[in-house]
Amino acid sequence: MEYLVTMTTHVPNGTPDQAVTDVRAREAARSRELAAQGHLLRLWRPPLQPGEWRSLGLFAAADDAELEQELASMPLRVWRSDEVTPLAPHPHDPALPAEAGASEFLTTFTITIPDGTAADTIGDVDALEARRAKELAGQGLLQRLWHLPGGSRTLGLWRARDEAQVRAALESLPMDRWMTVQITPLTQHPSDPAQGAQ
Repeated sequence: MEYLVTMTTHVPNGTPDQAVTDVRAREAARSRELAAQGHLLRLWRPPLQPGEWRSLGLFAAADDAELEQELASMPLRVWRSDEVTPLAPHPHDPALPAEAGASEFLTTFTITIPDGTAADTIGDVDALEARRAKELAGQGLLQRLWHLPGGSRTLGLWRARDEAQVRAALESLPMDRWMTVQITPLTQHPSDPAQGAQ
């Protein structure tokens, strides 16, 4: 099972700089171990406010308990709070391998189908959506798709030159008329396992 984990770190005031440096070094080493074991799949930095210390991680675990063991084993956990979002397989997921180096974006989109929409129409649009998702994956734009908890919500991972290209790709989806979208630009994290895949 895969999980998206938002990891927010608050270093207590007065913590010596050397202590922070030591914990960060041990965190990087533990991240490499978890990646080698196939538990830590990706790490990113979302947009941050001044003084904010936050990362997004894509983890794999057999279940919630195993994920908690993985997260608890990370040295920064002493100063960190984790928000875990379980991810479910999506039928249109291209499951492309991770690569570092290009701009990446997470999208969260919610599908709201108008009441009274015929089942045949929904089925036709879904079939067109699957075809368009495959085309976008073939162009290297769409990397991954997952179902999110709580209704018709989907998480997508995209590679694009900029946010405008992601928006254009989303607007080309047949379900665009039924979607509300949030786009999160990502920056490279120094411990991202994809860096070793270059």
